[in-house]
Amino acid sequence: MKRRDFLVGSAVGAAALAAPSLVRAQAPLRMGLITTLTGPGGYLGADIRDAMLLAIEQGNGRLGGIAVQPVVEDDALRPGQGKTIAERMLRTDGIRLFTGIVFSNVLGAVAPDVLDGGGIYVSPNAGPSNFAGRECHRNFFAVAWQNDALHESAGRSATELGYNRAFILSPNYQAGQDALNGFKRMFRGTIVGEQFTRLDQTDYAAEMAAIRAANPDVVFQFHPGGLGIAFIRQYQQAGLLGRIPMVVAAPSMDHTIMNSVGDAALGVNLTTHWNVDFENPGSQAFVAAFRAKYNRTPTFYAGQAWDTALAIGAALRQTNGNVTDTNAFRTAMLRADFQSIRGPFRFGPNQFPVQDWWSAQVVRNAAGQLEIKTGRKILENHSDSYAASCRI
Repeated sequence: MKRRDFLVGSAVGAAALAAPSLVRAQAPLRMGLITTLTGPGGYLGADIRDAMLLAIEQGNGRLGGIAVQPVVEDDALRPGQGKTIAERMLRTDGIRLFTGIVFSNVLGAVAPDVLDGGGIYVSPNAGPSNFAGRECHRNFFAVAWQNDALHESAGRSATELGYNRAFILSPNYQAGQDALNGFKRMFRGTIVGEQFTRLDQTDYAAEMAAIRAANPDVVFQFHPGGLGIAFIRQYQQAGLLGRIPMVVAAPSMDHTIMNSVGDAALGVNLTTHWNVDFENPGSQAFVAAFRAKYNRTPTFYAGQAWDTALAIGAALRQTNGNVTDTNAFRTAMLRADFQSIRGPFRFGPNQFPVQDWWSAQVVRNAAGQLEIKTGRKILENHSDSYAASCRI
């Protein structure tokens, strides 16, 4: 595995030639950015990485005025690989600030070592229920969501759309279990079928047969990245598209999935906390900058990573880049003194977001192109179901 250190800040390099003591004073803060860059979830991690690098670039090599050197490595969606990388960063490289992980099973292997080693973890995506409740930690922050909460929004949406009989599916890992629990928590109808798939699954023929036999009036499925592309394509091939509608949360219908499956995405209802059509100036500026830099539309993974970089930058500004005083860093993080592209944002008592959730739908615009169009707000200032169990 090749390691890639993204060095930022030309002034630091100039100082290295001038005086070693000055180099030590101005050395950039190294930040471990472990994420999934290969396999069916590779584009999720790429969007997280690229948005964070863009934020650092726009800060002239800095976050919150502090020079930052992101150290990017690929966990390949392997918990053991992520754990090994994190242990090396902690013990050999002396890194104390970590971010980047996409999948909750990888986070479950990495975060405990980081936290036990005195480090700080700021999650741009994974928000498993155990970290939100009794196992919450003073040095763990989730900027994206708590896993259940985003799927609670899908359950509420399915109810408001008038569906009564749902068939639900997700991969059998922490985030998948949280997804089904979240949907069921706010869906007021009957669950007529519930199945777990594999995180490495590519053939969903058995699941399509089970859906057809149950004959629900809606399907909820959580299959992020390439899994979602395969699931929706096979849903269409099985003749279920147009017959049984689908209501999902954002990970099952992002812009990459939509563009990959084409018309099979048309009409899918989803819920999200952010979309590229949000009209606040910060969101518009981010979308324009991301498209200009990378020549593609950012998914919500990129949007979350951008907010994560801003949140880290706000804390670094207030602590003058000190991440060894974790109490001071925590106080600064919890102020959430940054302009989220989502709009109103704050941390709850378990250091997970309190935020709004919106309905959306894949439609065809005036130019005949598919787009994800934001609709009504369905949850406001929504926290998660585990915060009351957190004792920090």
